[in-house]
Amino acid sequence: MRFAPYADRARRRRWPPPLGLILLLAFLFAAPVAPAGKGPRPRRSGKNERVADRDAMVRTQMRDVRDARVLAAMRKVPRHLFVPPAWRRYAYADRPLPIGEGQTISQPYIVAMMTEALALRPGDKVLEIGTGSGYQAAVLSEITSAVFTIEILRDLGEEAAKRLGELGYSSVRTRIGDGYYGWEEEAPFRGIIVTCAAGHVPPPLVAQLAPGGRMVIPVGGVFEVQRLILVTKDSTGAVTSQDLLPVRFVPMIGHAGR
Repeated sequence: MRFAPYADRARRRRWPPPLGLILLLAFLFAAPVAPAGKGPRPRRSGKNERVADRDAMVRTQMRDVRDARVLAAMRKVPRHLFVPPAWRRYAYADRPLPIGEGQTISQPYIVAMMTEALALRPGDKVLEIGTGSGYQAAVLSEITSAVFTIEILRDLGEEAAKRLGELGYSSVRTRIGDGYYGWEEEAPFRGIIVTCAAGHVPPPLVAQLAPGGRMVIPVGGVFEVQRLILVTKDSTGAVTSQDLLPVRFVPMIGHAGR
């Protein structure tokens, strides 16, 4: 037989094998065993990833945003986890990005500037119209725990709700519906932030704004120059508006788009 000479030599070797061989085999084939009673380690949330990118974003893009709480929130929320994988390399760039279904995540500066315009305090109730990826809601929740957000596109809204929960923003309350009508049963709100452009300021949202509250909303058509408007309601219920700057947002759909 072709391999008989080798087999004969193997049979004539001493047994047991040398200690060195035993240790070598143990090293090569031993598998790590988890301690009794312990399962697999939980997945990391990713919040500690790309911290340097977030710091650079705040340092170079925030322009005139000065509110320390807003800047801290922008540093803390992992924006790259609210962006589709194909676009994550650009997550901290000074630009909006697509998130699917014709929607976008606003550029970082706009998110920060709109958040600052609300002048929120801890505990204030705030309503967001247009959940999108959930990023704006996450930023708001770093400032106040009472965040409510509405998304008209079901798949987008459900995905955002899941993402917010997985990342620890479980206090954010989400709803699928037409944001034009607000969230009447939870009104009034100290702040309302609208992340899609309407042709006019929706009256239901004005009605749900608390005395002393603020709403920031882009107003204008798809093919027009849109304006970011700050709506303020004073303690008597009187409403005033202020033009902040030109912007470009996706259109509000639902009632506003009819």
